[in-house]
Amino acid sequence: MKIHNASCLCSGVRFKIRGELRPVIYCHCSQCLKTHGHFAAYTSAVKEQIEWQSQETLCWFDSSEKARRGFCGKCGASLFYELKGGAGLSITAGSIESPTGLHAAGHIYFENHSDYYEVLDQLPKFRENSSEDFPDWKP
Repeated sequence: MKIHNASCLCSGVRFKIRGELRPVIYCHCSQCLKTHGHFAAYTSAVKEQIEWQSQETLCWFDSSEKARRGFCGKCGASLFYELKGGAGLSITAGSIESPTGLHAAGHIYFENHSDYYEVLDQLPKFRENSSEDFPDWKP
């Protein structure tokens, strides 16, 4: 079984993910642009796959009625996106130690992307986000 180690910049939040991860999805929504300062790269896992080693500095922000975002209260690293009541937890790909073995699968909320960057890859680009866009992964 594959084990991925992950943490924030200061290591106040550390965790292991056991098993397969969803391919990386690039999110261009306005919340990700503001949270990350750029579009975001997220993988995802079922919550039961996560083994917490330290949650000492983990903070949550309700970014909408349906979702919340997890970040480190010390170093400020953005780490998670979670649909409230959902089985999965989206995890920033950059928080996972290399080699990740991950690959990108596509872009969501692409209509919202900012004018200061170009996206030149050939990955699929979706107007919004839905589970039908990425049928190979089931949370």
